[in-house]
Amino acid sequence: MNPEILKKLIATRMPYGKYKGTLICDIPAYYLEWYQMQGFPKGEMGMLLSTMFEIKINGLDYLLTPLKHKP
Repeated sequence: MNPEILKKLIATRMPYGKYKGTLICDIPAYYLEWYQMQGFPKGEMGMLLSTMFEIKINGLDYLLTPLKHKP
């Protein structure tokens, strides 16, 4: 996995919707599941949301923990 994508997951905020302003990495799995059923948006935001969905459903959240705690 590209480390730049992981960095974007912990730095990018959701620009719209129910979780507007929430970091992508902090969006609950059920919301990402809903998005997956509806279809992720096009472009970078869709890629970030779908990547976060895959991370959460596969129990890989721990990959982001060290990045979140870097100064």
